[in-house]
Amino acid sequence: MLRVLILSAFLLLSCNPKAQDSQKSGEALTVEFSLPKKLKEVSGITLSKDKKTIWAIEDQGNKNVIYGLDRQGKQIADVLVENAENHDWEDITTDAQGNIYIGDFGNNNNDRRNLSILKVDLKDASQKSTNVTQTTTYHYEGQTAFPPKKSHWLYDCEAFVEKDGYFYLFTKNRSKGFDGTFLVFQVPNKAGDFEAKLIATLKLQGGYSDAAITSAAINSRNQVVLLTHKNVYVLSSLFDKNFETAVIQKTPLNHNSQKEAVVYLDDRTLLIADEKDGKEGGNVYKFSF
Repeated sequence: MLRVLILSAFLLLSCNPKAQDSQKSGEALTVEFSLPKKLKEVSGITLSKDKKTIWAIEDQGNKNVIYGLDRQGKQIADVLVENAENHDWEDITTDAQGNIYIGDFGNNNNDRRNLSILKVDLKDASQKSTNVTQTTTYHYEGQTAFPPKKSHWLYDCEAFVEKDGYFYLFTKNRSKGFDGTFLVFQVPNKAGDFEAKLIATLKLQGGYSDAAITSAAINSRNQVVLLTHKNVYVLSSLFDKNFETAVIQKTPLNHNSQKEAVVYLDDRTLLIADEKDGKEGGNVYKFSF
């Protein structure tokens, strides 16, 4: 019987490519500050290169504005993106040079055909407006129906990072019969229209709040953190051996809310933001491994 249980556990933790899932505890999630009242639906955060400014965006139905906050949570900038619409901005990230990108790829119904990543000319909090200087549009390898059958709604996305001239997108599973599966796609960081290349099919354990991915970030060790409502998952070795191997480490946050945004403050510390829901949420939290 024990042998059967061990085999079952191994099968649950395995996927294509091979993934190893372990669990580790972290420090308590602590509130850094409450978000300004006008920011009720924050969907992504990133840091300026000097780490003094937190840049935040909101998702569908909100303005085409990037908001700047200081490290104490005071709103210091409203930067209008003049030549772009907010179809469904779901994450924001930076590259190693400090360039800022917005993921306009929210796709709740898996039927969008205008998915894009926008590079913006954003230097500091003194700006009143900015422009998109590069537009990357794409479609997903393997998606042939818009939408596909509900059992294969794997083409929503709320999470991405940039590394070495490529974007890496981590999809949010909205399938009927949710099982934690998500896809990893690669898109060139350049202007143009591309097919997003499927590089990995991975799986997280648990239900929707445990395993539906809402944001991502990358640190200097090339460790990618994936955020869900209840957990963070660190992916190591994702970029090794042509994406054949990924080691996934789960860390429970011991806190359930609509967490939508994450960024590395340093290699072992995260800032996490959640949406306001009644009297709950609407905060930026600090979490250390």
